[in-house]
Amino acid sequence: MKILFINSAREWGGTEKWTRMAAGALSEEHEVSLVYRREVVGKNFDLPKFRLPCLSHVDLFTLFRMVSIIRKTGIDVIIPTKRKDYLLGGLAGRITGTPVIIRLGADRRLKWPWQRFMYHTLSSGIIVNAGKIRKTLLETGYIPSEKIRVIYNGLDTKEIDRLCAEKTVQKPFPVTITGLGRLTWNKGYDFLIRGFARFVKESGDREAGLVIIGEGAQKEAFMQLAGQLGIGDRVIFPGFQSNPYPWLAVSDIFAVTSTNEGLPNALLEAMYLGNAPLSTRAGGADEAIDHGDNGFMLDYGDVEALTATLKSLCGSAELRRNLSAKARERIVERFSMERMKNEVAMFCRQQSKR
Repeated sequence: MKILFINSAREWGGTEKWTRMAAGALSEEHEVSLVYRREVVGKNFDLPKFRLPCLSHVDLFTLFRMVSIIRKTGIDVIIPTKRKDYLLGGLAGRITGTPVIIRLGADRRLKWPWQRFMYHTLSSGIIVNAGKIRKTLLETGYIPSEKIRVIYNGLDTKEIDRLCAEKTVQKPFPVTITGLGRLTWNKGYDFLIRGFARFVKESGDREAGLVIIGEGAQKEAFMQLAGQLGIGDRVIFPGFQSNPYPWLAVSDIFAVTSTNEGLPNALLEAMYLGNAPLSTRAGGADEAIDHGDNGFMLDYGDVEALTATLKSLCGSAELRRNLSAKARERIVERFSMERMKNEVAMFCRQQSKR
């Protein structure tokens, strides 16, 4: 098959990482190419690629160029990965008669009439990475169940192991809690910082510290909040890390405190690298974490529950070891790259034959 991915992101993030992993895995057996907008994304792909403006949902120049690319290269399936791409890719698919499979990695309710046109009329199928997202989409009433396929993110564990060995990171705190992602409000780092500050105050803990990896619009606000709460020396912001795996490898606890998520790659990677996970009930985290067995789940904004969870995890090395061992087992059995590649390819074949 000839598969075209579309990703118009302005910066690197979880969706872009999934796109690179999926495209790379599929390129072993298929002809895969990419339409992208910014070099910060394109430079990470070692495959045929086309840089287009992607200025808006209805950028006519980009649409006509995309149609030309699809026809010239004989594309069999188009996979748009960002909301802006859904409409551009969908229109290009409709013009050329090419199946379009949307990839959706966040749990979003569809509220507006025009979304029916974008998510249902223009698309042949939808890939989601969590059952929770599928359930939300089915609540629209107009997307049939057979159109939505749950395909869990796959991890290239050999590559993760290789990158871990590339450099050494000194463990910043005796008990290290890590968060990783764009530093924006929806990632809930203000909630994490407040919960950690309350934990420090109530427990008197002197060993635990928080590492928040990434860049984003709210970085300064999060740094100021940590200072205001008196834990500025216990919270580290190392910025964006092109290779975050050595940081995850020395971490003890990984925290996802988002208001909205799909099933984050960072969570799966941290679980594979030996972190005891905790996550808000946002998206499909509970499809990787069984509460109390291989990690903990809590509600966003429940500072009391977050504080209690940190007390349990930071206070018991044995609990962390037990949880992290089971977390790694879950990743190995359910989230392999081979499994993801085969399921995406099969879904593409099914749509291309319709």
